[in-house]
Amino acid sequence: MATDYDAPRKNDEENEDSIEELKSRRNDKNSGKVDEDEVEAAESFELPGADLSHEELTVRVLPRQADEFTCASCFLVKQRSQVAKEVNGLLYCVDCA
Repeated sequence: MATDYDAPRKNDEENEDSIEELKSRRNDKNSGKVDEDEVEAAESFELPGADLSHEELTVRVLPRQADEFTCASCFLVKQRSQVAKEVNGLLYCVDCA
């Protein structure tokens, strides 16, 4: 069956809300109430730029391995397979070459 998308979507059987019903919904005390669970969940999120000075991070730093090199341009440690070129003894990765 073909659908006429230009036809009004409202059926004749639907009743329009009366002005009294709309006013009573607007004055409903629970309509503007925020769910407490959402508020508690929002408090657990960290905002960008938040003070994290009291936090302590533990990161294990490994020395450069035998099969790795440090790019002379971006200074990232990469695998030897990423070497694109060598200029004056300096290695450059494929991203910087």
